[in-house]
Amino acid sequence: MEISGSKWVMIAMFMGEYNHTIDTKGRLIIPSKFRDVLGDEFVVTKGLDGCLFVYDNAEWTAFEEKLKALPLMNKDSRKFVRFFLAGAANVEVDKQGRILLPSVLREFAALDKDVVLIGVGARIEIWSKDRWNDASEYNDMDDIAEHMADLGLMI
Repeated sequence: MEISGSKWVMIAMFMGEYNHTIDTKGRLIIPSKFRDVLGDEFVVTKGLDGCLFVYDNAEWTAFEEKLKALPLMNKDSRKFVRFFLAGAANVEVDKQGRILLPSVLREFAALDKDVVLIGVGARIEIWSKDRWNDASEYNDMDDIAEHMADLGLMI
């Protein structure tokens, strides 16, 4: 929770790791703990590191505002905005708790059958199980942790 003025504002905090499968039609079950916060409609877009990012509508709106504030005259800014907005899709949860992931997003993240959904604070990431289990990606966590102090994070 966060204090906003004199009111408490609940901020969605996603955490946990869930293994699921995508069916042949491209449908994916969203874990109920995530659905409780996301609601029946939310945004999925291309993410960094080869995964997909999932935002509830409030977080997505805040992210869009940040993207709008980037300078149009900066080439990297334009490219960054295109990356996230061109791939974005509004998705709806069906009665079985599934969403239909557009093929362009499935192809981008190499999502074939087995996937991992992880909560990472204000968003959810959807990973191909193979990419997520690639242990070499996290062999440098001790080095990364040392550099987090430079960003103001002390454990």
